[in-house]
Amino acid sequence: MSAVKAERYAAYKDSGVEWLREVPGNWRTLRLKDVIEKLESGVSVNASDEPATGNNIGVLKTSCVGKDSFIPDENKSVWPTELNRVSTPVRAGRIIVSRMNTPQLVGASAYVPKNYPNIFLPDRLWQTVFFSSVRLDSKWLSLLIGCKDFRYLLSTVATGTSPSMKNLGQDKFLSISIPFPSHAEQTAIATYLDTKTAQIDRQIDLLSQKATQYGKLKQSLINETVTRGLDKAVPMKDSGVICIGLIPRHWKKLRLKDLGTIETSSIDKKTIENEKLVKLVNYSDIYGNLKKEIFNQVGYMIVSANAKQIKDKNLNQGDVLFTPSSETYEDIGVSSVVMENLIDTLYSYHILRLRFHKKIELNFKKYLFNNNYVQTYFSQSAKGTTRKILGLTQFNNLELVFPPAYKEQKEIAAYLDHKTTQIDRIINVIGSQIDKLKDLRKALINDVVTGKIKVVSGGIAV
Repeated sequence: MSAVKAERYAAYKDSGVEWLREVPGNWRTLRLKDVIEKLESGVSVNASDEPATGNNIGVLKTSCVGKDSFIPDENKSVWPTELNRVSTPVRAGRIIVSRMNTPQLVGASAYVPKNYPNIFLPDRLWQTVFFSSVRLDSKWLSLLIGCKDFRYLLSTVATGTSPSMKNLGQDKFLSISIPFPSHAEQTAIATYLDTKTAQIDRQIDLLSQKATQYGKLKQSLINETVTRGLDKAVPMKDSGVICIGLIPRHWKKLRLKDLGTIETSSIDKKTIENEKLVKLVNYSDIYGNLKKEIFNQVGYMIVSANAKQIKDKNLNQGDVLFTPSSETYEDIGVSSVVMENLIDTLYSYHILRLRFHKKIELNFKKYLFNNNYVQTYFSQSAKGTTRKILGLTQFNNLELVFPPAYKEQKEIAAYLDHKTTQIDRIINVIGSQIDKLKDLRKALINDVVTGKIKVVSGGIAV
């Protein structure tokens, strides 16, 4: 592969197209219908959630596009009774476009690098068929269709009354005007962007690995500290728990039911007249909350509740909320600590509330449940097929180890707050670097495919 460099074109002209504005003077302006003969689509068929393997037949999910490249494993295994209904296998050199999706993902697309004879399209995805008479580098066109300016344009022409689902019409899509350089320039652009985005992706991957390692370091620090304490010279004893092993001799081991009471709730989204409006903490307020706190969450659902519900299902400082169900074993039992009294705030039937009757230091609670032993216990105790569920018995029988002295609990929490804050700060810096690289990647693709940057064969790579 020859090296490449970038520079501005010698002359530009008004394209007459609002989203494009100026284009290089030697480029043409066409409509997508001038290069795309038709848009194929498949049919909706019954299929299992797991992807097809071997020679089995799969139908694509809409999530196969939208991540910068085509993801063939994002498919579902077609039921044997439905095999005669599938149509439109995935073909090399085509572009797959999501015609129906969320406002953020409608129009998401990806280039298909090879044939997938056992993978078929659903009705929500298009596959391009190009005119044979047009000299086209379809990899270049896929980059154009996927660039940020074009994606924004698609979001404006997509229709639909639902705020969560939008549709692209074929006529509107194919009527969009595009810049059209020569075939040689298309190939040069695609080659250049392959090289540059691969370089950026490698940097992103290395930074992501680094962030992952810091995340593991943080978790290891928590695991070690909440089961061993801060004094490495203290006498130890066997905890009696296989996954924990030795703990300080003076520490206690108690089941969750000895520490407090786990309670469910029956409050849902229904609004009833003449009842008081309250905030409702739901599953999404707990799940994925890395700080293990909820006091700073916003956007609570507003529902109505009666006086008894407000009294019994309120949230006080020190309560711990859990997610008792999940689609995966790894994500079950996520917890959050209520860090302050929440007025007129209740919890929904999607989560459980633990209210302590033994005194445990507030900040220490954030780490008591955030360790590998507890997470392993929850994932191994959950039952279910499509959705994994933890019963009250499993929660109540969870064995926890901790120092009985409030002072030691506070010292451990303060130490972990300090250390994890340092690690989080590093991870956030890495995350900012990754975000900048992603923005650079998008800007580079956008500027090259729309002609703001000229790609030249030979020279020194930029």
